[in-house]
Amino acid sequence: MPDDVFPTPNHHGATAHPHAPQHSASHIPLTPAPGPAAHPGPQHTAIQSPSPFPPGPTAPAVERLRVVVADDNPVVRAGLGVLLSGRADIQVVAEAADGREAYEKTLQHRPDVVLLDVRMPGVDGISALPHLVGIAPVLMLTYSRESEIVHEALRLGAGGYLVHGEFTADQLVQAVRDTKDGRANFTVTAADALLAHMRHGTPPHRGPLPEGLGSALATAPAPPPPHIAEPSESLSQLQPVVGQSSVSGGSVSTPNRQQYGLSSREVEVMDLIASGMSNQQIAATCFISEKTVKNHINRIFTKLHSATRSEAIARWLGTASRTPGRQP
Repeated sequence: MPDDVFPTPNHHGATAHPHAPQHSASHIPLTPAPGPAAHPGPQHTAIQSPSPFPPGPTAPAVERLRVVVADDNPVVRAGLGVLLSGRADIQVVAEAADGREAYEKTLQHRPDVVLLDVRMPGVDGISALPHLVGIAPVLMLTYSRESEIVHEALRLGAGGYLVHGEFTADQLVQAVRDTKDGRANFTVTAADALLAHMRHGTPPHRGPLPEGLGSALATAPAPPPPHIAEPSESLSQLQPVVGQSSVSGGSVSTPNRQQYGLSSREVEVMDLIASGMSNQQIAATCFISEKTVKNHINRIFTKLHSATRSEAIARWLGTASRTPGRQP
């Protein structure tokens, strides 16, 4: 440090630093005072001049992912609420104790994701599922691990299937985020059910589900506002309509599907298309990418001489449809 930066004796008689040289009164301070010198004192506070730089823009608030939790166990609901709402980007906006309440809360809050249990009193999760997926993506979160329930939930539009005890808290949080973005998540039990289906190459037997799941209600819930499309079937009508004739009152004979020359994988994909699955659900079920699914569908369309998904289904089921267009 240069010698001339040490202070000189002040007018109160304070002794300067013993090694500091004596300077004349004409010494110029390093930093000129901004104005008249303030009287020194123990309570004197320096006034800071305003910054010459304008303040930057305020950071936008992070938009939180909104979740509805449906489970008949209040302890589970409370635990999920604490876990998810503790994340900066997730907010639990409502809880429900059965399928009907889940439907009502989903209509009211329009969440980004619904977490849905299977076994609930009154209206079970399988009964409510086809009505919920028309409003928001649904992630099954349940203790139910039966293979036929896993398949039915995916067939009805669930975006993933997690079994309690098979995932960590971080994995659950990531699954919720993925469901909102359209990516499927499955725990070991659900993945094993899908793998068994793929190995056998045939859809699982679709008899009555355990404990009457899927047929809890005889009437549909209250319709949503006009701008929301609602499935036409009631909560109890969960059997697929693909086995019915497209002509009212008609019957469908078993078609000769061998004439189309589909490979075993193409037959599997076509069966899943006919069951109402989307490309994403087919990809998750078959453990292939959506691009591969689209490639299979393009080849299927060519072999079935079809230009649309509905026409391919009609030909596969033995009905006739002449809808133009192409929707792989």
